[in-house]
Amino acid sequence: MLNPPDPNRPAFFPSAIAGAGSPVTCTACGCRLQAVGVDGETQWFHFGPLAGRDARGCRVACVDDAHDEVGRPVAAVLV
Repeated sequence: MLNPPDPNRPAFFPSAIAGAGSPVTCTACGCRLQAVGVDGETQWFHFGPLAGRDARGCRVACVDDAHDEVGRPVAAVLV
């Protein structure tokens, strides 16, 4: 038998915790990105790119491209 939900327990909203401090992931492939640069001039890149592959060894078209704070490749933003 399951216990009824506690009405005094706050609801969990994942979108409320996303944002500052959350990891940035590539919108094209879902890979986690690492920040490079200084505050205000930060861009994100795939972690450990090597010969057109990401850290997992997958071939990703945007592996060498800079990404914005949302995870979109910069070239896609300009188009």
